[in-house]
Amino acid sequence: MRQGLIACITCELLALAVWIGGLLVLVAAVIPAVFNTFGGQDTGGFFLTRAFDGYNRLVLGGAAILIAGIVWRAWLFQKGLAEQEITRTEWLLLGAMLLTAGVITFVLHPQAAALQAQAFASKGDEARKAAFEAFFQLHKPVRVLYIVNVGLGIALLTVRVRSWIPR
Repeated sequence: MRQGLIACITCELLALAVWIGGLLVLVAAVIPAVFNTFGGQDTGGFFLTRAFDGYNRLVLGGAAILIAGIVWRAWLFQKGLAEQEITRTEWLLLGAMLLTAGVITFVLHPQAAALQAQAFASKGDEARKAAFEAFFQLHKPVRVLYIVNVGLGIALLTVRVRSWIPR
């Protein structure tokens, strides 16, 4: 049973690494490279939209792993097969991460992608400017939520690591 618990924790840590690391790579490396390489806002913007689509799919997979892991560990504790109870903090952090990722993935990102496509398809300077303004107004909270979510992921990782340290 201990090996199963170790495998579960390993999968959870890998899911958190993808969740946190994926966004950090996109923000720190991919976004600057795209806008410094592709030369056009349209091409770079479409590329990044697709990159974030892929990241959001990875986050959904990571969410499934994290949910399965925490439920499995809670069940093991309930049956007396694990020593550590899942803390309220861990449940709340995971819940906040899932809620934030859901809002981004299913509500805001699709809306932002539609506004982006509309802006790129707009003819005339005035229409294009208005469409981009609408896109950037929606994109601001999306960026903030991505940063909040990575912060929640780091906090959850910290809680998990701290649980291994004897008190």
